[in-house]
Amino acid sequence: MNPVDILIRRYRSADESDVVALWQRCNLVVPSNHPHRDIALKTHFQPDLLLVGTLDDQLVATVMAGYEGHRGWINYLAVAPEMQRHGIGRQMMDAAEAALRQLGCPKVNLQVRSSNRDVIAFYERLGFVVEDRVSMGKRVS
Repeated sequence: MNPVDILIRRYRSADESDVVALWQRCNLVVPSNHPHRDIALKTHFQPDLLLVGTLDDQLVATVMAGYEGHRGWINYLAVAPEMQRHGIGRQMMDAAEAALRQLGCPKVNLQVRSSNRDVIAFYERLGFVVEDRVSMGKRVS
């Protein structure tokens, strides 16, 4: 398919309902995720790293990045299903990686559900590799 150029900009509070709706359409919201809270936390800490992509003033993509001084992280990369396979995901990742590089970030990590083979293949095409690690988490709130 032909590439589509989008406008990538920082998230604005007026985007919240469209962002959450997109995440829901892309199956990124599971019972343990609280998208409104995740947005509130992100806009309080490193708000410049929550990016949205628009096409003709319609929100069609998001990416949330983070950097704590050692590693960068990518979360909530989403592209509207009807806009997938047009290079938008790559554009969003390029923007997130550029923002992380500006902060001095040497490496980017991300997590993908092991059953999501298409998304794993997408990230592999971008140069990510599966690393032999155990992902662990603990909710503290």
